[in-house]
Amino acid sequence: MKHTAFALLIALGMTACSKDAPETEALATAPAQSETVAPPTPAAVTTDPAVAGSVADTFMQNIAALCGQAYAGRVLVDKPESADNSFAGKPLVMHVRQCDDGQIRIPFHVGDDHSRTWVISRRDQGLYLKHDHRHADGSSDAVTLYGGASAAPGTATRQSFPVDAQSSAMFDRAGLSASMSNTWAMEIEPGKRFLYELSRPDGRLFQVEFDLTTPVAEPPAPWGADSGGSPW
Repeated sequence: MKHTAFALLIALGMTACSKDAPETEALATAPAQSETVAPPTPAAVTTDPAVAGSVADTFMQNIAALCGQAYAGRVLVDKPESADNSFAGKPLVMHVRQCDDGQIRIPFHVGDDHSRTWVISRRDQGLYLKHDHRHADGSSDAVTLYGGASAAPGTATRQSFPVDAQSSAMFDRAGLSASMSNTWAMEIEPGKRFLYELSRPDGRLFQVEFDLTTPVAEPPAPWGADSGGSPW
């Protein structure tokens, strides 16, 4: 872990920086466990790069403060409710496992499935989110490293990531047309909760909420961890 060095870079004003199915579809099978909660109203948009850079750095710092810790989660919203409840009865755990060089890697474990890792990177104009999907042998899934750049400027506690052109083309080739309109979001209330979200214009909304008040036991390494670093 290099949390201290990472946090120092941010404090000095650093400006540079599922298995066989992708997370967009795998998450669609999760069961709802609470009432529907609409996404927060987005903050006013500004094109000022200084503002965008400031909130991006603070957002990264808020997550980096959790480095080395793991937290239990629950499905907060699954709308419309999925017929196939593949998440039912399985523990959901996020592990802020690696924080260095302008990048944070967060494996998301679903029971014994250790295929998913969220990768957040600092870029000149904001942040970038990618979903790294691996098989149990560490090899990359056919649909992996999809995501998008942050929608400027976001806030210090919430960032959204509309699907980028490369990811949309990947989904199209894989026959995952619904995913071509994805927007992902991450939200953190320091000391309280972390939220991962998938939404689509057709009304699809999926949210997983993690309790930051009580760390849990560190999960196993994600599949592919031995290959080291980000392949993109």
